[in-house]
Amino acid sequence: MDFRYTDMTGRSFSLPHHPKRIVSLVPSQTELLFDLGLDNEVVGITKFCVHPDNWFRTKTRVGGTKNVNLKRLADLQPDLVIANKEENVQAQIEAIREFCPVWTSDIKDLNSACQMISDVGELTGRQESAMGINARISNAFQNLEKGPEHKVLYLIWFDPWMTAGGDTFINNIISAAGWQNVMSEHSRYPAMDETAIKNCGANLILLSSEPYPFREKHAAAIRTLLPDANVLFVDGEMFSWYGSRLLLAPTYFQSLHDQILK
Repeated sequence: MDFRYTDMTGRSFSLPHHPKRIVSLVPSQTELLFDLGLDNEVVGITKFCVHPDNWFRTKTRVGGTKNVNLKRLADLQPDLVIANKEENVQAQIEAIREFCPVWTSDIKDLNSACQMISDVGELTGRQESAMGINARISNAFQNLEKGPEHKVLYLIWFDPWMTAGGDTFINNIISAAGWQNVMSEHSRYPAMDETAIKNCGANLILLSSEPYPFREKHAAAIRTLLPDANVLFVDGEMFSWYGSRLLLAPTYFQSLHDQILK
């Protein structure tokens, strides 16, 4: 008897059993598969799936998140591909569906991230492990000791400067960390000129480690524009990865709160 599943975009498919050959096209979901204990089942990942390190070094890489090598993926003979609506290219996902079922996540906030963890647990037969991960994430965020609600500008790119708007997972995580995103009224990832940065009202500037490799010269430029603001380099994975990396995020945010108060 086949088992019927529906992914987070509403697409349904059937599997005769829990998947035995999985390819993950999303770094944060790859890490989740590892933490669910699926070492033998995962046969392929992307070149950006850097956690865990031993998978990055030993698993077959099928290209990037937006330029998947379809032949290499097909040669792995997967019985399931795990993707994401925003991180992967729709046309490539449709091409993969011609020869393999695809389960696609659609993550908007912390709640949908936890739903994804539950769904992947069910899909792979790791429900109990998924429940445990979600319980630990919920408990860690509940116990986060938040400091003053700083007004945050979270920067992800330079030339032009780009930030995260209110309809992003990053925005929701900024709020969960106890801060207010000054760009929450904007959508997606808006570009900003120097005048907009000067007038944004932020007193805490976060320079993400990904996707742009910010350096001290960028921090100096921001300090010139906003001399009274606190400028910090931050680990972008803690703000944008929505799998089991969320287990580490609250402790990291606590360290940022403590750093700001010094």
